[in-house]
Amino acid sequence: MQSVNDCVLKITNLSVRFANETVLDDVSFELKEATTLAIVGPNGAGKSTLFRALLNLVPYTGRIEWTNKVKIGFVPQKLSVINIPISVKEFLSMKSSTHIDNAVHAVGLGTDILNKSLGILSGGQLQRVLIAWAIIDNPDVLLFDEPTTGVDLDSEEAIYKMLSELKAKNRITILLISHDIHIIRDYSDYMLALNKCKVFFGESKEVMNPELQRVIYGEPLCVET
Repeated sequence: MQSVNDCVLKITNLSVRFANETVLDDVSFELKEATTLAIVGPNGAGKSTLFRALLNLVPYTGRIEWTNKVKIGFVPQKLSVINIPISVKEFLSMKSSTHIDNAVHAVGLGTDILNKSLGILSGGQLQRVLIAWAIIDNPDVLLFDEPTTGVDLDSEEAIYKMLSELKAKNRITILLISHDIHIIRDYSDYMLALNKCKVFFGESKEVMNPELQRVIYGEPLCVET
């Protein structure tokens, strides 16, 4: 495990319960800064709940320790913008009146998109705009909840390559939820497999292990690693 000095996040015995249901149970791990963690598991495994706990949006027990003065950006799984009559520039200006051009360029878009309505953007363009929103104030950590849902394969590949470049250039730590084994293997350093508890934490290349895949995507088995 990493030393304390290069650890951006330490989670100890994290549990989340709603009424009589345990959504996450006794999850512990540490994450090194400027790395990408893929969070995987079947539906209902607690992946999005983990993000809500990290953002302090749900009550939990245990400890979540971020490095001092960490700044977190978040990109949701999807955002319905069809009936939102605002331009990309107006949308980004809600968060910051400066650095808009830089954020747009950082996600591979031209400034000509700023005057377009959010509602007419393609899936890939919209996701890039949401990422621009998340990085406009220079966060240390980015949380992505299945950031390419509904995006075509070419755009998906381009988005993940872009995220890798952002991480390398700005030393951003990325946590992403994904079901795509190819994305997990090729675009993340570490993998956290959840099924209400921690099933596995280790290097992402282990996602190719067929026995681990069965556990990740179905069998409710918790093990210590």
